[in-house]
Amino acid sequence: MTKIREIQASDNAALKDIIQSSLKAYGLDIEGTAYFDPELAHLSDYYGAEDYRDYFVAVSDEGEVYGGAGFAEYNLKNKVAELQKLYLSESARGQGLSYKLIDRVVAGAKAAGYQQLYLETQHKLASAVHVYQKYGFQELDAPIHEAQHSAMDKFFILDL
Repeated sequence: MTKIREIQASDNAALKDIIQSSLKAYGLDIEGTAYFDPELAHLSDYYGAEDYRDYFVAVSDEGEVYGGAGFAEYNLKNKVAELQKLYLSESARGQGLSYKLIDRVVAGAKAAGYQQLYLETQHKLASAVHVYQKYGFQELDAPIHEAQHSAMDKFFILDL
C-alpha cells in the first residue's frame, strides 16, 4: 500500500536521488533543469520555509520513498503556483501515483489561495507530458514569464 504525506527531512536524500536519476535517464542531467537546483538536497527546508509552498511524498508502508511532487509560488500577485519536481522512482511508475500526487498538489495549492497551477517540462519526458494532458492541464505556446529552467520547452496551466 502506498500513502502520500507531507515531506520530512528524512526524505531529502531519497528524493534528490530519484530526481537526479530520472533526469539523467533522459539525458537531462544538464544546466537548465532541476538536476542542479540549489535546494535539491534540502527540499524539506525549501518547501517548509513558506506557508504558500508544500511538497508531498509517496511512500510504502515500510517507509520507502517512491517519489513526490510539490508546489511553490510562481506569481503570488496573480495567484499562480507552480507544480514542481514531480518525479517517481522507476519501480513506482505506471501505478497511477503521479495522478494521486497531483491531486494532493492541487488541493494544497487551492488551500493556499492559488487560482492556477503552472508547470514547465521537457518534450523528452513524454510520459510526464501525457500525465499532464490527461489530468486536464492546457498546453501553452510559451512560458508565462521567462522559463525558470531554460532547458524546458513545454508549458502547461490548470485552473484550480
